[in-house]
Amino acid sequence: MFNRDSLAVRIDTLIGKGAQVRGDVDFLGGMHLDGAIAGNVRSDASPGATLSVSETGSIEGDVDVPNVLLQGAVKGDIRARERVVLGATARVEGNVYYGIIEMTVGAQIMGKLVRLAPEAAPAVPQAG
Repeated sequence: MFNRDSLAVRIDTLIGKGAQVRGDVDFLGGMHLDGAIAGNVRSDASPGATLSVSETGSIEGDVDVPNVLLQGAVKGDIRARERVVLGATARVEGNVYYGIIEMTVGAQIMGKLVRLAPEAAPAVPQAG
């Protein structure tokens, strides 16, 4: 979809181009959006959980998913602890909180870019 180094997307949930969802959406694994969602989008926090939004896809609400591949539009904040990939037709009206970000020329963000600190490994007690 973007380049050979981009995430491989596993699709467990598909919302088609003609679908309009009103309300929050929670999913597991991977979700691809061609339609419209008026509500927040969340996934489990497992590594690899991914949301991909095509050029025809749009979300009016916050997104909290570890990995986001965006070609469409989001009106709300995006929180992606792992990676955000913004394609040339991506439009974001809100802040983007990210672990790693990739942007293609043409992507638009009307908000702040905020890097999230990597999650610290649990402290190991030292023998003393």
